[in-house]
Amino acid sequence: MAYKDKTIHNPKVGQTIRFLQTYKDTNGALLEMEAQYDPQSKEPAPHYHPHQAEDFTIVSGSMTVRIDGALRVLQAGDTLHIPRGKVHSMWNNSDAPATVNWKVHPAMETEYFLETVIGLAIDGKTDAKGTPHLLQVALMANRYAPVFRLAKPPFVVQKILFVLLTPLAYLLGYRASYQRYID
Repeated sequence: MAYKDKTIHNPKVGQTIRFLQTYKDTNGALLEMEAQYDPQSKEPAPHYHPHQAEDFTIVSGSMTVRIDGALRVLQAGDTLHIPRGKVHSMWNNSDAPATVNWKVHPAMETEYFLETVIGLAIDGKTDAKGTPHLLQVALMANRYAPVFRLAKPPFVVQKILFVLLTPLAYLLGYRASYQRYID
């Protein structure tokens, strides 16, 4: 469970997250984090949040952002608002570390999603880019669709594919979330 000052580190993508305000702290209104990115961190899959907006302030270093396919580089002091439904990805493409203040509103289950993805990476259950096995992705995509959706393929295709894969995923021992990651 996320709590103020809890820190989690994803060794596969080079990102460390420290929770500043959680769902519980804000009665669900906001999730605020400080994210540190290693130099040359990996670009996450383009994605969007159907019911949430995000606000970023670059505290130090620089971050590369892809929004609807267009690239921008943000420097320390720059801010960025990403409205709900806007396809994006953000990473550190520079040779120096970067720190970002990251706000997600409303919080919803974003902290559980992040803890699960990072827990899987720590346990070696992702590829080198930090992506879990397709069967794991299917279950997580179903569970966390309100807070995180991949940009491709279209959501309706994902929904059909992931629903079809769900029984096999459960049969093989995968779960949508794991208590050990969110405790």
